[in-house]
Amino acid sequence: MSMPSEINRPADKGEDVRMSHAVTAPWLVVGLGNPGNKFHGTRHNVGFEMIDHISKAEGIKLNTIQSKALLGIGSIGEVPILLAKPQTYMNFCGEAVGPLATYYQVPLRHILLVYDEMSLPNGVLRLQPKGGHGHHNGVKCVIDHLDGCRGFPRLCIGIGNPPGTMDMKAFLLQKFSSEERKQVDAALEQGVEAVRTLVLEGFDDNITRFNLGQKYKYHKV
Repeated sequence: MSMPSEINRPADKGEDVRMSHAVTAPWLVVGLGNPGNKFHGTRHNVGFEMIDHISKAEGIKLNTIQSKALLGIGSIGEVPILLAKPQTYMNFCGEAVGPLATYYQVPLRHILLVYDEMSLPNGVLRLQPKGGHGHHNGVKCVIDHLDGCRGFPRLCIGIGNPPGTMDMKAFLLQKFSSEERKQVDAALEQGVEAVRTLVLEGFDDNITRFNLGQKYKYHKV
């Protein structure tokens, strides 16, 4: 699939991906975050970072604007892939995800949402086939714009909990410490491989082993 050389409107690209749907249903991989330099590197933006890592690893340029999102169109193996970073700010990201899924005819089971998760230790990943919103406003907005459907997969990136009595919003909009940054960078590399496995093989035993390995990777015996 040829890549455009600059940011453009997706008139011909959409047709390419929808035609591919007849053979292999496309995947829409959406990283949640806030647009703007001041949010770069913050805990709440690790979803954006994962999209950037996948983009680089798979050679998919994020150079199209559509449905309030920065979009990249390409493939992993023979599977059509859409990478998206909503530009709506976190609490309104469903305004991008719903229309993109409709336009490109992406089945619910192929919408992979990537986002920060405070219930997981920093740098720990978890892939799951479905779930609720867990009080994450971005995920809640996506569910609302998918007609209340929750049966889409997620890649959760652990960021841990605020220390002591620290305000949650301040924690989410804070950058990682140097040690936390090392853990997150390692997780992003592992996440790229996990997404590749999911897209090519689905939720098989490899994903089960991946989740188990992630759960205990920082446990010391």
